[in-house]
Amino acid sequence: MGGAFVAAAFLARLGGRIGLPTIPLFILAGILLGPNTPGYVLIEDAHDLEMLSALGLVLLLFYLGLEFHMDDLRTGGRKMAIAGSAYLLLNVGAGLGFGFALGWGTSEALVLAGVLGISSSAIVTKILVDAGRIGNKETRPILGIIVVEDIFLALYLAALQPVISGADGVTGTLLDIGQAFGFLVLLAVAARWGTGLIGRLFATKDNELLVISFLGAAVLVSGVAEKVGVADAIAAFMVGLILGNTGSGDRIRDLVHPLRDAFAAIFFFAFGLSIAPGDLPLVIWPVLIAVAITVTMNVLAGLFTARIYGFGPQPTANVATTLLARGEFALILATMAAAAGLDSRLSPFIAGYVLILAVVAPLAAGRSHWLARCLPGGKAAAAEGREEDEPAEELAGAGKER
Repeated sequence: MGGAFVAAAFLARLGGRIGLPTIPLFILAGILLGPNTPGYVLIEDAHDLEMLSALGLVLLLFYLGLEFHMDDLRTGGRKMAIAGSAYLLLNVGAGLGFGFALGWGTSEALVLAGVLGISSSAIVTKILVDAGRIGNKETRPILGIIVVEDIFLALYLAALQPVISGADGVTGTLLDIGQAFGFLVLLAVAARWGTGLIGRLFATKDNELLVISFLGAAVLVSGVAEKVGVADAIAAFMVGLILGNTGSGDRIRDLVHPLRDAFAAIFFFAFGLSIAPGDLPLVIWPVLIAVAITVTMNVLAGLFTARIYGFGPQPTANVATTLLARGEFALILATMAAAAGLDSRLSPFIAGYVLILAVVAPLAAGRSHWLARCLPGGKAAAAEGREEDEPAEELAGAGKER
């Protein structure tokens, strides 16, 4: 674990000198020091870091929930639901069509629909934090889309497992979906009407007790969620949403920062350990086609979201590029597919697809102004921005002369 921290920090500092984001560098550290590449192997089995990696995901989504306010959900819930549903319809629909076009089988197509359709909550959160966009106007719709995705994810996993494994039948599937939905409703009720009571339970002036309390709550609820078939990510988000709206919310935001950053690094490092770059040439063309489809669908989803919210080209580009990454959910699906004995090409395909987008997404998000120029009205908006800057530069020059 110490070696993982040091390697991630070393590569991130190195990449920071040339302006690279930390996420692909943390993943690269895991790839280089893992069992799937030649040279020194720091960790033989990615499962050795499984619990720490899960904690990283929980803390990332817990922080995301802290930044999401109930007022945003009450006033903009309808728009968020429409934007999230449109995003899923475009991306999951394209993934399903792509899966059938490959001809690998119906179960494989259902897996690929999920792989291509769901963004990485962890990478999206990290991009927003690293880019300093948490307070941007387009961030609320992005978070709303993530919430809709995670709710869909909980129900999709419950439905997909018996389908691809051929077990349990219709009754078992409906019971799993009902159980997952019931737990989500319970969390939603607590978020809507329970913040007063929960706020009193967490009220303490002692930072040590507050850290232990919110960390225990986030991990416990996430663990229970996983047991009942709900993604731990959405549970962690809901706990953050609840606690962020209590009197202790601001202190919790400050206290969770170092924990979030440390364990997120381990999450992405462990993510790299599970990727075998040597398998990528076997499926390189399907992977590149899938990446192109995802980029196209994300731009269309960004344009649709912009139309709903009345955004200009730059916020539209931010939405499209920030949601581009695929990650932890895709790897869960790869594990499920392998356990169910599906087509052996699925695992290397998912690994290659996730790796490329995990690297491309942070880079694209940091350079979203390039995409903004290509969108409708983008060139005009850029010209207006330059015209606004010119008087300021002239005034600065006049000040220097005086």
